[in-house]
Amino acid sequence: MFRNFKSVNKCAYGRGSFDKLGDILAEKRETPEACMVFLVDEVFKGNQPFIDRIPLLDQDLLFWISVSEEPTTDLVDGLRDEILEKKGLPAGVIGIGGGSVMDTAKATSLMLTNEGSSTLYQGLNLIKKPGIYHVGVPTISGTGAEVSMTAVLTGPEKKLGLKCDWTVFDQIVLDPDLIETVPTNQWFYTGMDCYIHCVESMTGIFKNTFSEAYGWKSLEMCQDIFLNSEDGRSAENEEKLMVASYMGGLSLTYSEVGVCHALSYGLSKIFHYHHGIANCIAFNQLKDVYGEYVDEFHAMVEKHNIDIPQNLSANWSEDEIDQMAEVAIRLEHMWIHAFGHNWKEVLDKDRIKGWYRRM
Repeated sequence: MFRNFKSVNKCAYGRGSFDKLGDILAEKRETPEACMVFLVDEVFKGNQPFIDRIPLLDQDLLFWISVSEEPTTDLVDGLRDEILEKKGLPAGVIGIGGGSVMDTAKATSLMLTNEGSSTLYQGLNLIKKPGIYHVGVPTISGTGAEVSMTAVLTGPEKKLGLKCDWTVFDQIVLDPDLIETVPTNQWFYTGMDCYIHCVESMTGIFKNTFSEAYGWKSLEMCQDIFLNSEDGRSAENEEKLMVASYMGGLSLTYSEVGVCHALSYGLSKIFHYHHGIANCIAFNQLKDVYGEYVDEFHAMVEKHNIDIPQNLSANWSEDEIDQMAEVAIRLEHMWIHAFGHNWKEVLDKDRIKGWYRRM
């Protein structure tokens, strides 16, 4: 199996790394007037001590990004148009937040140099030109967006990523201090995204020694954090989770995701569930696919007293279930990974609908 993926060029790691962001960006400002664009999770709006740490210069732009819903093609197209109108082509884009904000930053970087709507580029290697310099600063751990080659967007027709080598960040800043105030439920949902990445990566046909090396270590760290530790939110575990997210993202990059992610895309597209909780809702019902890993997931849920929504399907119409199944079944690369190239012999929309009806 041949793989030739691009990795993040530079990674700053350690407590206090965020305060070095200004120095990192200074090297990329070719002129004193060069503009940087900061896309920041709006959860920090009004948090003046945090805002004061953002190395924003007078000529820079700052956009507060709402994460009440996952990023859309309309959002990215609108950001691109507003940035170009106000500043022309900037020197860089910096995404500070969770997976949604980082995906928005990656997609905006690409769309600043590619014509037309981002809906034209949802898929593999459809981007025509490299984007501009872009930096990811995660403030929550688990999504793997800081290292992945995908910027997942929801469009009018589908939820699918802009995926190519140019999507990958040029620089990331991993500062464990930034994730200490994440609410427990969100910490868990997003941490489980990492856990599920690893399970799916290592249980399908595209797994390989490279993906397993990252995946097994990331899985081990998730087990330590969420199952074996007295205090999952300890400072040591926050650092572990940040590294596990990085390694889990690399594991899926060199392999693929599977059944849970395919189902979660349907949940997010039709009912706008955030990716982390959508994965938890789906994984909670996949014992027939992922066996002992789902048992382990249940133990983690119980240990941390986490609420995983259930009995949702009682309020879904057959049309809504059909719509979700249609979104999911189109994700052929995930089904191939999970069940092999003959996946259509073991899977159809009725089986997918059956999984949704369990939720």
